[in-house]
Amino acid sequence: MIRIAICDDERHMSDHIRAMTSDFFHRKNMETVIWQFSCGEEVLKCGKQIDILFLDIQMRGIGGMETARKMREHGFRGFLVFITVLREMVFQSFEVQAYDYLVKPIEVRDFEKTMERLVVSMQDASKANLLVQKGRESRIISLEDIVFCEIIDRKIYLHLSSSEVIDYYDRIENLETKLDSRFFRCHRSYLINLRYLKSYKQGVAYMQGNKEIPVSRLRSKEFSSVILQYMKNM
Repeated sequence: MIRIAICDDERHMSDHIRAMTSDFFHRKNMETVIWQFSCGEEVLKCGKQIDILFLDIQMRGIGGMETARKMREHGFRGFLVFITVLREMVFQSFEVQAYDYLVKPIEVRDFEKTMERLVVSMQDASKANLLVQKGRESRIISLEDIVFCEIIDRKIYLHLSSSEVIDYYDRIENLETKLDSRFFRCHRSYLINLRYLKSYKQGVAYMQGNKEIPVSRLRSKEFSSVILQYMKNM
């Protein structure tokens, strides 16, 4: 499920973008949920996880550029596409990591050209992400944000750098295949992100946030080698 937000204070433009977006992803056989907002304040208050944000630069109240800055400050990692009538405004977009911009009036051909590239970028980005399925809900978690993973009674607990903990049902063996070389399984119940390792002493890995993770005796020798290799590659 791809979560998409459209923020434009012109209702006809917002509806136009929604129609093009819905049609584009329908043809890709990709499920979406689309929200529409009429001002930056609404987006900032919505509290929803957003994968793609279409954002009008010139709006009443908080402008699109300031809205984008605040979104990034609050941890928004999704794809940002600006909507504008002024091409020169786009030069400011680099500081908020905008993916692209579309000039009003938006032609379907231009829209689809941007979206084709964006879908490829999403697929590439997913290689560094973990898709977590919990019931009918799904969530994309950046591997970079995971401090360590723990399994308790068939449930995985992802401990994030933000202190949030996400739980879902899976086997740790399945999770291990989806992670990259920055992760090490130091215990049958734990996978740690070496980036957040602060120190290792007497069978305990000390992680960021004062978390202490046990390292099994069977894995301690390999763990020391992995740490050294990781440090060389940094």
